[in-house]
Amino acid sequence: MLELRPAAARGIANFGWLQSQHSFSFGNYHDPKQIGFSDLLVINDDRVAAGRGFGTHPHRDMEIFSYVLEGALEHQDSMGVGSVIRPGDVQMMSAGSGIQHSEYNGSSTELVHFLQIWIVPDQRGVKPRYQQQNFPAAEKRGRLRLIISPDGADGSLSVYQDARVYAGLFDGAEQHKITLPAQRYAYIHVARGALTVNGQRMTAGDGARLRDVQEIDFSQGEQAEVLLFDLRPNELPRD
Repeated sequence: MLELRPAAARGIANFGWLQSQHSFSFGNYHDPKQIGFSDLLVINDDRVAAGRGFGTHPHRDMEIFSYVLEGALEHQDSMGVGSVIRPGDVQMMSAGSGIQHSEYNGSSTELVHFLQIWIVPDQRGVKPRYQQQNFPAAEKRGRLRLIISPDGADGSLSVYQDARVYAGLFDGAEQHKITLPAQRYAYIHVARGALTVNGQRMTAGDGARLRDVQEIDFSQGEQAEVLLFDLRPNELPRD
């Protein structure tokens, strides 16, 4: 079964310098029917104005990753890591026992557009870690490329959870089918463009929960960029 989550139904936060759309409950936006899905807790579609950003703040016991669509996101943290995340890059931060970080748009002229995504970890109090990897467009063109996995398979980034994340680019006649293991859930988020998933047309910002569906077919893309989350069969994140 595919349950569509339309882009227009998302929560909205507008702080002037930050425009954010929340696929799931976050901050001042609360919907008891949208408290994550399995271990996927947050998908925030963020646009940050030039020269602005999120000041230093703490996190613990959360797997947080950023997927940049436009511009460049500057990162600093209490582990001494300083980096810039650009389109094609994936940043993964395991907050573990505690970390402080900031995310900033260093450009004086251009906005930065990125997805901030949280996954509930399966371990608490781990040593914080930072990972960053570029996944070239050619590896995602017309197919799904594994970008996050529990064991870092196929050059992906590691996550402390039984979850796998794939990214794909689809346009025109490009088509791809993925078969998930039995008894898994999946969540699909269209980052931009449009495509058809198992017969359902989806456009930028749309999401979809899939339960008891093993084969997922992606087709009829229009400059589409999409993320697929392969998740445990749980309805809500667990503490």
